[in-house]
Order: sequence, then C-alpha cells, then structure tokens
Amino acid sequence: MSKKSHPPAKSQVPNKSFDVTETSELLAFLLSNLNQGRNSVKSLLAHGQVYVNDHVETKYNYQLQPGQTVVIRKERAAETIPLMGLSILHEDEHLIVVNKDAGLLSIASDKESDVTAYRQLTAHVRTANPKNRIFIVHRLDRDTSGVMMFAKSEEVQQKLQNEWQTIVKERSYVALVEGEVKRSEGTITSWLKESKTLKMYSSQYPNDGQHAVTHYKLLQASKGFSLMEVHLETGRKNQIRVHMQDIGHPVVGDKKYGSTTKPIGRLGLHARILAFEHPVTGELLQFDTKIPKLFYNPFRSETAKPDRKSKG
Repeated sequence: MSKKSHPPAKSQVPNKSFDVTETSELLAFLLSNLNQGRNSVKSLLAHGQVYVNDHVETKYNYQLQPGQTVVIRKERAAETIPLMGLSILHEDEHLIVVNKDAGLLSIASDKESDVTAYRQLTAHVRTANPKNRIFIVHRLDRDTSGVMMFAKSEEVQQKLQNEWQTIVKERSYVALVEGEVKRSEGTITSWLKESKTLKMYSSQYPNDGQHAVTHYKLLQASKGFSLMEVHLETGRKNQIRVHMQDIGHPVVGDKKYGSTTKPIGRLGLHARILAFEHPVTGELLQFDTKIPKLFYNPFRSETAKPDRKSKG
C-alpha cells in the first residue's frame, strides 16, 4: 500500500494568537489587537493568514464569539499551482515524492528550456516561501514514468545520495519488452560504459565501467511481447534499457537500444515501487503505483488476432 500524503510542515516562525472575550467583527478585532494599519490588516485577511479556530477566515465582518481563538500566521496560505505531467504522492519538510508521467523531463539540460518536474516543484515549494528550493536525488528518463523523489535541502540530498544503497529498500520497475522471454526470472550483470555519443553499452570485462546488476521476473508473455517486473540492485544510467537489449528483448519504443516496435506510443518502462527509510525520521515509506493500463494493450491485441493456423 502506498503511504498517504502528508501536508507540508508548517513554518517554524511563531504565530500571533489572541483569545476572543467579547462579540466583535473580525476586522475591528484585528485592528484593535495588531499594531498595523488598516491596509496591512486587510492584506493579512486577503492572503489567508488569519485563522479562527483553525480555519482560514477572510471576511472583514465575520462575527467573532467569546471563547474563539484568532491566530495570525506569518506565512501566507499556499497558492495552488497546477502541476503538469506529475502528481505529488508525499510531501513533508524534508522531501517530496512524485509520480511522473512519460514525456516529462526530470530536469532540463543546459540546452533545454522545457517544462520539467524540477521547475514545477520549485515553483510549488516557493508558494510557501520564495527562498525554498528543490534538490535532485535521482532521475527518470524523459519517457519513463513512475515514482521519483526530490529533497528540500542540500543536507537531505547528500544523505540520500551518499547512503542510497542502504536507505532505499526496494526500487522496482515494470518493463514491456519485445519478444517472448522464455525464462521466468533471471539476473543480468555487466559493466556499463558511455560512448562519445552518450549511449550506454555493456562490457563483460570486470571493472571495465560501472558494475550494474538487474533482476527480472516474468509477469506475462506472448509471442510478440513480455511484461516483466524489474528490480535494480544498482542504479546506473539507462541500466534497464541496456540490459534488456543485452538479453535480446529491448524495451518497446526504445529505438536507441534496439527496439523496432512502438505498440503503446511511448517507452515501455515505468518506475512502479520506491521504498526507503526516511533520511531524517527513519520511518519506512513505500510508494506503489499501478502498472499503466497501456502496458497490457499489446497482449489484448494479440489475443484478438485470428489464429492463422486455423486457416485453410
């Protein structure tokens, strides 16, 4: 089960609190208790910084009753910024976990100015404080969908990256690949290197590149395609894509690594599960997204085809 989202942690700046002892309109109450001008007090109301018994109140003439508590929050109420191509699965004061759609860049390169997960989440956290920042922990290829995590501080980023192998308890993908995979499960091991054209490739010579280990389990297969659950023991650039090509079953839609088909109109790779120990609290968090329905379409198409052997 996925961990439910938590609201962002509230600012640590102390808030002002006032007890209501007699009936009064909210604006008049604020003017009498705050050493601020009328326009400044109206601005507090307009920006959702005034709470009456834990709910935001913006009406000037709201009738206060004895026994209520009025709180002035230092931070403005967060504006809602629509996110394109991603949804937030979990957010706290240290990190954000999202589900990214295929087609969305994790972060732009120097030559690209596209909308990215990084830019959108930066704008998201800055609604609470313009100084807030987002830090990259790991990446997903543009055409890979699924779970990824960002840190909210450089300290958390460094801890996650330096202790990734011990903090991350499970990182699994689903891959739709070409051809019928015969083995129900297996492990692929090689050393990955990058060519001058920025393409990764495998070397079988020990220590000739970065050691990469991929475990797979067959979920469903037909003559044309196979759906596999893939667990990463190491997280190298394009690791799954290279290893699937190595065993003769490239990920569908992956022309760069040997695919000749594009049955679902996108790359057949989805980061399904990410489980890790929270780098600050130590709590075990697990996020499990569903296998995209598109990944099952090639099997339905093959089932629907007439059996050629029965002809004539």
